Amino acid sequence: MQTQWQHTTVLLNEAVDALLNWPDCATTAGGLDGTFVDATFGRGGHSRLLLSRLSGQGRLIAFDKDPEAVAAAAFIPDPRFSIRHQGFNQIGQLEAGSAAGILMDLGISSPQIDTPGRGFSFRFEGPLDMRMDTTRGQSVAQWLATAEADKIAEVIRDYGEERFAGPIAKAIVARRQARGPISTTTELAQLVADTVKTRESGQNPATRTFQAFRIFINAELEELQQALGASLDVLQPGGRLVVISFHSLEDRIVKQFIAKHSRDEYDRRAPFAAPKVMKLQALGRIKPGAAEIVGNARSRSAVMRVAQRLPA
Repeated sequence: MQTQWQHTTVLLNEAVDALLNWPDCATTAGGLDGTFVDATFGRGGHSRLLLSRLSGQGRLIAFDKDPEAVAAAAFIPDPRFSIRHQGFNQIGQLEAGSAAGILMDLGISSPQIDTPGRGFSFRFEGPLDMRMDTTRGQSVAQWLATAEADKIAEVIRDYGEERFAGPIAKAIVARRQARGPISTTTELAQLVADTVKTRESGQNPATRTFQAFRIFINAELEELQQALGASLDVLQPGGRLVVISFHSLEDRIVKQFIAKHSRDEYDRRAPFAAPKVMKLQALGRIKPGAAEIVGNARSRSAVMRVAQRLPA
């Protein structure tokens, strides 16, 4: 039985296989050479398996803006491994053409969800925080204390795809005016439940609102777009890009990014000019199998997309 602190890595073997199994990747006895990037370390499931597949000349650079994730990385005493306390949109700081593969797992880790003090879950009483990096930026509670109803509704609608965004936003502001700002997860969850009268079977009424506020407060979609763009410069020719997303907003961005760079681009303003040559080759999409979903219900929404960097 899993404890509440255990994190099960989604698509563990599939992701590492997709990242490493390309014909021209340099190898020596014992594993693969080259520098690989785990852009979202989390609790290190992918990183540990990656390290087991690398040679003594291989290197793994990880990124994570969660201080608890960085602290967890200290338990990997491997000289081939290093971690940066940065968001994965900072992978552009790496040398151009230096990475043989980049992995982005966009899911939040089980310890983040299941730790009440982080404020990610409506299942536990805790401060309404939701920041990935607790050392900087506004918490959700701080933002909601001053945000206008129109802006709150926009966030819930755009990032949560919630059809009751307007009524929820008005209820949040009305509550603030009458009794002061919302400060805990359970207060927000109850307010949403009182406002949303219908919901999909088996889904908590607050699910979409919590998702929206988490995405917004951490600028998750903007960070993803920046990281994908940087990956084109950091990947070496032949290098693999592997991205695991967990909801439609993320997956749409990844799908469109790969599609855009997997075809020649023509400038309509200069129809006779040579096209910009495509930079990626799409290699497919993978979803968890039935056995993984049974063993880890949080994997059921995961989609992994794989692409390969083409020569310039």
